[in-house]
Formats: sequence, structure tokens, C-alpha cells
Amino acid sequence: MTDCKTRFRTLLMAGTAGLILSLAQGGAAMAQTNTPADTAAADEAEPAIVVTGSRIDRKGFEAPTPTTIIGDAELRQGARPSIAQVLNDLPQFRATQSPASTVANTNSSSSAMDLRGLGVTRTLTLLNNRRFTGAVDLNTVPQGLVKRVEVVTGGASAAWGSGAIGGVVNIILDDELEGLTIGAQNGISSRGDGYRYSVDGTFGTKFADGRGHFMIGSEYQQDKGILDRNSRKNVGSSNVFTPAGTDALPILVRDVNAANTSLGGLITTGKLKGQTFNTDGTLRPFQYGSMVSGNGTTMVGGEGVATNDEYALTNPYQRVNAYARASFEVGDATFWADGSYSRIWAKYPFYAESGSYSISATNPYLSQDIQNQLAAADESKVSIGRVFEDYGYRTFDYYRQNVEGAVGVDGSFADGKWRYSAYYSHGEMRNMQSYHNQITGANLTAALDAVRDSSGNIVCRAALTDANTACRPLNILGTGTADQAAIDYVFGNTARVVYTTKLDSAGASLRGDLFETWAGPVSVAVGAEARWEEQVTNSLDATSAAKGFSRFNFAPLDGGFNVQEGFGEVAIPLLDQPFSKIDVNGAARYSRYSTSGGIWSWKLGLTDRIFDNLLIRVSRSRDIRSGSLAELFTTSTTSFTTVVENDKNDKPQTYSITRFGGGNANLKPEIGSTLTLGAVFTPTFLPGFNLSVDYYDIKLKDAITSLGAQDVITNCANGNTVLCSQIERDSEGAPKNIYTTYINLAEYRTKGVDIEATYTLPLSKVSESLGGTMRFRGLATYVPKVIINDGNSTVDRAGDVGDNVNFGTPHWRATGAITYASRAVSVDARVRYVGGGKFNHTLPIANNDISARVYVDLGAQATIADRFTLFANVNNLFDRDPPLTTYGAIHYDSIGRYMTVGAKVSF
Repeated sequence: MTDCKTRFRTLLMAGTAGLILSLAQGGAAMAQTNTPADTAAADEAEPAIVVTGSRIDRKGFEAPTPTTIIGDAELRQGARPSIAQVLNDLPQFRATQSPASTVANTNSSSSAMDLRGLGVTRTLTLLNNRRFTGAVDLNTVPQGLVKRVEVVTGGASAAWGSGAIGGVVNIILDDELEGLTIGAQNGISSRGDGYRYSVDGTFGTKFADGRGHFMIGSEYQQDKGILDRNSRKNVGSSNVFTPAGTDALPILVRDVNAANTSLGGLITTGKLKGQTFNTDGTLRPFQYGSMVSGNGTTMVGGEGVATNDEYALTNPYQRVNAYARASFEVGDATFWADGSYSRIWAKYPFYAESGSYSISATNPYLSQDIQNQLAAADESKVSIGRVFEDYGYRTFDYYRQNVEGAVGVDGSFADGKWRYSAYYSHGEMRNMQSYHNQITGANLTAALDAVRDSSGNIVCRAALTDANTACRPLNILGTGTADQAAIDYVFGNTARVVYTTKLDSAGASLRGDLFETWAGPVSVAVGAEARWEEQVTNSLDATSAAKGFSRFNFAPLDGGFNVQEGFGEVAIPLLDQPFSKIDVNGAARYSRYSTSGGIWSWKLGLTDRIFDNLLIRVSRSRDIRSGSLAELFTTSTTSFTTVVENDKNDKPQTYSITRFGGGNANLKPEIGSTLTLGAVFTPTFLPGFNLSVDYYDIKLKDAITSLGAQDVITNCANGNTVLCSQIERDSEGAPKNIYTTYINLAEYRTKGVDIEATYTLPLSKVSESLGGTMRFRGLATYVPKVIINDGNSTVDRAGDVGDNVNFGTPHWRATGAITYASRAVSVDARVRYVGGGKFNHTLPIANNDISARVYVDLGAQATIADRFTLFANVNNLFDRDPPLTTYGAIHYDSIGRYMTVGAKVSF
């Protein structure tokens, strides 16, 4: 099997590389057939009208807020499986939610946007300028229908409302689509895993003499995921480990396993401590690793099991989505209606149940020899650490289904001088989650209390007084020893919940020019919006409702709110001269929430275009965000991680803990203050060149957040008694459970610089015999500060790049791409840089430094006879390993070299 995988991998790699090389070589030949007129026509194409930076839509108006456009070339690069993962390649974003970073939580495989690393709830995602329920997971959007994505990288609450503190992502669909396109693609890693394939189709047509238009698109994708974490270096059971010894510091190390559990059952107390059970019920010494932690719970090597070995590296999933839109012109108005459907689902092993369990020293499953030894030591109980891999992994099963529809009208009057829009939309996302093969706590307790009845049979103690009991005695001494009826009794219940999130939204706006001044028209935009958000629990299993499962108990989430808003924006030209064109822009919005009352947001900005070569822009905004449904009303969430805390001897120790989260209905809206200051250089002496540099400074007060488990531990040690009360400890004083409900922090602040440069060079300008265009584009973000202030202590998270650090952000991220494109072929090369830093600078980790990573991606596309398109991509060409990772990759690539090939046909 290994040889087959190797041959397959080699064949695919060779084929992909060969296809890219042949396309590149063929491109030079095919490009010669393009005429100068062809290239000129392409060069003179109208630029996209940017709609997201402002509600003002006056031709020639330039918003003071920086906006990045992701066009067709960027959408194709890397053959990413979703819009979210396309955007995560940009330095302004952080991959907080992706199939690689949600491997052990109930957001499995979701993809949401996180600008500035402020969290996904502070990035407002729109579809064609309006909110939609699919914003929480961009797997819902068919990529074949996307025309471009506009990213506003500054506060935009005055224009678009709550949630736009980090910025706005506006997905613009191609509502002029014509023709039929059908495509398919396959991808696989160089290790022969992570197989992914998809098929998609789009269709668009005009009717009624061009007054009507209809479009539809759909996509199916299956990703097999990568279940074996140990197939990648530095990922598997890597963890923070604290060796025994008075001077030993915690270290990041591979192969960290549990030292207090085993597959057959490890005795952890008393005379027989350190003995593990064989399958026949006899004992043997447990094989400890080369290093054992100071608290005795973990070790390096040995025969123990690590939960991190059992998580997937990337989650498997299947998804299908579809979108349709129809529009019709009536006079100066265009009426439209659209509808969408999406579903993503999967079922896969999560990890095995484990824990420490106490049984009687006279338990009949113990051999007589072991019972005698315990009796001689005067021990009435025996504690056993057990991993139940032999009973099967806990399995996670889910689907998220989104159905949405909208109607609206866009029109104009007064000879087009005034434009209006209105819409109403309704969407529902149904989210089913279930855990199978999970321990029911009360059943386990009863099943472990085994005795012999009057006939000498081993039964549950409950059976002595209740002959009809469902209890069956469970033998946990040795792998594969339990009766199936007992396994079903303890592990047979399923935790299951179904939530439905509903969003109704409506809005109307009016834009136009009030009057003319010496410098041009004074333009305004006014409007009103309203929305109703609600989440209800459709079903919940009885065991979860009673908190009866050992670990995962789903909880009801019921609640909702509504908001009504009015907004206005004005653009006033102050100067219109060849040497300077100055515009002042102002916007304000009043929002009234049913949960927290009324609140204002606003923006002031100024632009000055100097000699058509340099644009100076500055903006200041007050942005707001109210609590989301989850932040306000979630009852309970569960996840797992490790923390480091000093023990009674003031020595750092590593502990595995369970983190429980939850909502808080008393949250206040958070208020952001954003300053952006930048310049755009477009020299007339170098057509096609564009350089922008923008500084941003975001200060967030009353920030709504759920602290990470390590943050709770650290701030408790720094004297925050409120956070200390959220830590539940075991009998030895070690942290066991940490409760991190949503709270309003005192302050959050980040600042940095965005740099973007593009240069487009038609090769006909170099030589008339050359065809096609060269395009160069580079983006970089520098983040010197990410300050978190909880009211008691202040921590700077810029440069913290460990995967278990909330708000951790590299100082530098950058991408650079070179693309050659003609009508027949395009070839691109891209370099992605992710800066290094500390895993977590607040922890005394001996090997805390993480080095930077550079990734190289290649891609090529060829079009034959204007109908058939072939493409190939290789991401992470040189197969750079990730740094040591304890859970799921956020900043770095954990998959390695990945290749994709595909084809499309158009009619």
C-alpha cells in the first residue's frame, strides 16, 4: 500500500509540475498569436466601481477609507477551496476559523473572516452589499459566481453598521454573467492524503430584449481531510511540557503523552501504582517515557496516549451550495430577487474517552491475587487511568444548512441624478451537532460498581435490588475485555442538538447630488435599515439537558434582538484644481438595539489628490459592535487545551484542562476608535504602477471576548480575583476546568501599517511583437502592537504566534505575486511570508522562539479555442514544515505541499 501511495504521489507531482511547465512554455508560443489590438482592448477595460468604502456612489469620488480589491487573478491563485481561504492568504487576515484550526470544536470546517486578528465577530461580511446568514461560514458562497471581493481595512460602522470595527468584506457577484460554464478539480497533498475534489457550474442569460437577466450557480465539494496528525512533523502530539526538576523550564516538544492513563488501564495510586493491565487482567510495569513532568501527568515518549494524536489535522467535510438571481428592468428601476441554499456536513472520529476512575478493591474483575495485594495494603479503592480507544473514538456528526432569499429594487430618477435601493431578506441557518460513543456519567458509575450475585455471576450492584435494571457491569481492566452490552449501556447514548439562526433584514437608501459648488457637486447618501436576529433550540437530547455526559453536554441557545438604524453620509469637494483635488467626507449612524438601547457611530475623512500622482487620505471613525447571538445567549461550549501554571513550589507545570464557555446577556456594546492615515502613489510617468501605504490605529473599549484558558490562568496569577473564580481545581489544587464566559474587557488596541504595490505592464509596450501582460503585486502588513488590557494587567500580543494564544499576531505578513496573462494562458508565482516570534512570551518556555516561514506557490492556466480551460496549482512548493503546534494551525501551513489540477468548459 505504501509503495502504491508513493508511486501515485510521484506521478501526480510529476504530472502537475509537467502541466505547469508545459503551460508556461506553451504560453510564450500562444501569446505570439495575440494582436496588439487584442491587448489594447484588454488594457482599456473599465475598472470596477468600488462600492464598499462609502455609501456615496458619485463617479470619481474616492473614499478616505483604504480598500483592497481581490479580483479574478487573486481568486484563482492557489485553487483555494473557499472564498475565506482565498482571503486568509492576505496579510491583513488571520485564519482563526478554517478546516485546519477547528479540528476539535463545534465550528468544524467553518470558514469565517478575521481582519486584523480582532476576531471573526469584528469583521462584517456582506454579499452584494447586504448582510446574510451565510457570513458565519463562507463555504456557503459558490466561487464560480464571484466577480470580486472588496475589503475595507478600516472602521466602517457608520456606513454599514455593527460589526465593522476591523473592516468589511463585501463579496460582489457577477450579476451580468452570460453563458454556461462547467468545471471540476482534484487536489491531493504530496503525502497522498488530503484528497479533495469538486464540481461546479454557472449559467447566466439575458431575456426580454436585454431587460431581464437570470443567473444560477452551484458547487459540490468533498474534502477527505487529514485524520493522521502524526503524518506531519511538529504537529501530532507536540505540546508544552514541564520536566521534573527544580530548575527545569517548560519546553515545546514532540511526542508528549499522558503519564497517568493507558489503553489497558493504569493504576495511579497505592501499592500497585505504575502497573498497567494486560488483556488477561494481569499486571505489568507501565513503560514511562524519557522525561516525566513535574506533576506526573505527562511524559515524553512512553506507551501513553496523547489526545492530540487523536484529533484530525484537517477536518473532512462535504458541501453543496447554490445561488440564483433574476432581475428585470421596468423603466428606470430594476427589480430583483435571489435565493440561495447551502449544506455542509461530515461525520468523523474525534478522540477516545479517557479519565481517572475509581473501583472497589474487591471488584470481581480484579484477579484474586491483585485483590489480596490490595487487602494486604489496606486499600479499599483503586484508581485507574484509562483510555477507551478499544471501545471506539467519540464521533462528531454535524450539518449546517442555510436557506436564504431576498427581493429588492435599484433605480434612479431625475435623469439619473438620484439613485435609490431597497431590499428585504430572510435567512435561516439550521445547525445540527451530535456526539456519539460518549460516556454517560451515571451509567459509568453504576457499571463500575460490579459485584457477584448469589449465583456467582458478575452484575451491577444495582441488580441486587432491581432485577430489571438496564445496568451491565463494565470491565475496564485490559483492552477488549468488556461485554458489548456493558459498552452499549455506558457509551450508547448520543448527545444531539439542533439550533436554528434566523436573520431578517430590510433597508432603503437614497444617493445623489444636492447642489454644485465651485469645486464640484455635494453628494449625499441617506437611508434606514432594520434587522431581527434570533436563535432557537429545535431539539436537545435528554442526557445533555441533565448534564449527564462525561464531557460534552449540549445546551439550549435561545434568544434574539432587533435593531433599527438610520444613517447619512456627505461628500463635500473643497478644491478642484490640477494641483489639488480635496474632498471632505462625513458619515453618521444611529442604532437602537432592543438589548442595550441607542448608540451612535460616525466617520470623518479627507482626501487630497495632488497632480493626479498622489492621493493623501485620512479618516477617523467611531465604530460599534453589539454582542452576537452566541455571545449573548450561548449556555455552554466545550473545548480542550493545555495551560502552564506555577505549582505550590513556584515551579511552572503543564496541565490538560477542559475549557467551558458561555454567553452573557448583560454585555454592553463595544466601542472602537479608528484612525487611518495613508497615501496612494500613481505616477503618471509610470502608467500601471500603484503604491499605497496606510497606517491604522484601532482602540477598542469594553471589548467583548471570551479569554483563552491560559489568559485566565496568567491573569489570575497577576491578581485578577474575578478570573481566579473561573478556575475549578482538583483535590491537589491543579486546574481542571476553566470557565470563560463572554465579558467586556477594559481595552484592546492594535496598530500597524499596510503596504500594497501593483504594476501592470502590457508587453506590447516593451515590443510590438510581444503579447500578453505582466502583473506584479505585493501586499504586506506590519503590526508593532496588539495590546490587551483586562483592567488588571496589560499584555502585548504582537509577535506571539503560538496556536493557543488569543489575539496572537505576527509582526510581519506579506505576499508577492508575479503573473503573466494573455488570452490563451496565464502563469503565476506567489511568495507568502509569515513572520516568526514567540510561541507565548508570557510563558517561561525554554524554546519559545518560532522562526518565520516562506511559502512558494505556482499556478498556470491555459484556454483552448476560447472554450476549454485547464489549470494546475502547487501550494507550498518546497514543503515547509509548520512550527511546533499544540492544536490547530492559525498562522502557518500545516498540510505541506499540495497540488490541484482542474478543467472548465464554457459554452
